[in-house]
Amino acid sequence: MSESVKQKVSMVSLGCPKNLVDAEVMLGVLANDEYEITTDEKAADVIIVNTCSFIKEAKQESIDAILDLAERKHDGRCHTLIVSGCLPQRYQEELANDLPEVDIFIGTGDYPRIAEILAEKKGSEGQLRYVGDPDYIYDETLPRLNSSPAWYSYLKIGEGCSNCCSYCVIPQLRGAYRSRPLEALVAEAERLASRGVKEINVISQDVTRYGSDLAGGETLETLLRRLAAIDGIQWIRLLYAYPDGITDGLIGLIRDEPKICKYLDIPIQHISDPVLKRMKRRSSEAQIRDLIATLRREIPGIALRTSLIVGFPGETVDDFAGLMQFVEQTQFDRLGVFCYSREENTPAASMPDQISERVKRERYRKLMRAQARLSFRRNRALIGVTEQVIVEGYSEETELLLKGRSSRQAPDIDGQVYITSGTAEVGDIVSLRVTDSSDYDLIGEIVV
Repeated sequence: MSESVKQKVSMVSLGCPKNLVDAEVMLGVLANDEYEITTDEKAADVIIVNTCSFIKEAKQESIDAILDLAERKHDGRCHTLIVSGCLPQRYQEELANDLPEVDIFIGTGDYPRIAEILAEKKGSEGQLRYVGDPDYIYDETLPRLNSSPAWYSYLKIGEGCSNCCSYCVIPQLRGAYRSRPLEALVAEAERLASRGVKEINVISQDVTRYGSDLAGGETLETLLRRLAAIDGIQWIRLLYAYPDGITDGLIGLIRDEPKICKYLDIPIQHISDPVLKRMKRRSSEAQIRDLIATLRREIPGIALRTSLIVGFPGETVDDFAGLMQFVEQTQFDRLGVFCYSREENTPAASMPDQISERVKRERYRKLMRAQARLSFRRNRALIGVTEQVIVEGYSEETELLLKGRSSRQAPDIDGQVYITSGTAEVGDIVSLRVTDSSDYDLIGEIVV
């Protein structure tokens, strides 16, 4: 393809960081095929919407984005609109009928063929669908165009999920859990480091399951030791560590390896044993409480994030009161709350005692108000403490303030640090003394 006729491609990726990695692979493949990548949707010949369909709100966000971007066929250059990811994997028949504006649907196992698919489209009329079995595992030989800031990236160590929680559609959309080969992950991390990446955020549906399906005895601990040995990588963060997979060995490694952030995202979803049982979770209240106590004892100062679901079928007033009490007692540093979403073709969808939307929202608000108070108190306790902070640019409010994140804050989901004094370059990791705080953010000054 000559320079004069290069086609421009714009990408909108929705949902989680795992989805973002898929989008980055598509962009890398297209860039290698001499497409030009642009963030200007009106200037794009091809627009891709990489979708999420995990819960009702995510599905609606995806549909809204598709309809909005379909307008670029009228007020922009777009001639091909592609919808990829979880939404077409789950609803290909319905989408084909309801969204005639879309030219191509691509499922979760076919996205690496994006350039080939676009070539096939040039010689055909009407909608095309490429939605096969969700059994693909990301191949490190594929190019990947990192869309995150230059100093951090996500490393997806596995695909799919085998936990089969009763409320979740991920196994249907992504297949059973598949670990990526250890050497492939190390090679990818080395490439990222060579490009200036300092922070690796390790992700998959369940990072603690890593290696369970590999023949060589690899484990998450093995992988982390190899990543920590890479020159240039300064922070390694673990996201989505299921509580029953957090071993004493992993705890010791997080404690003792300076490059591993003292931060752990543990999705527990609830604390009531009856609710956990109906959710088909493998951990009990006693096990969860014991794990949290162990983590805080063995890794002083560790930042703990969790996610919770309120309004699960059969959640009683007492169940919710117990959850509130648990949150007050445990004082998570970060906490996300979801209202239960009744997803078709899941066991929970047909359970009796479904909770009304009004009650779900009320419980959500109560839990988030409690967490805001707890987060504020925990942030106030950090005043006077020196934190390691990665500088990410200027504040949106004023260019007089730099902003960044501490090692206790994950990108996009946690708060920020506002820097009131001192100078640094974007991407630098500096020492910062905390001088003030809000509910979710910290304020401080760089110290030498």
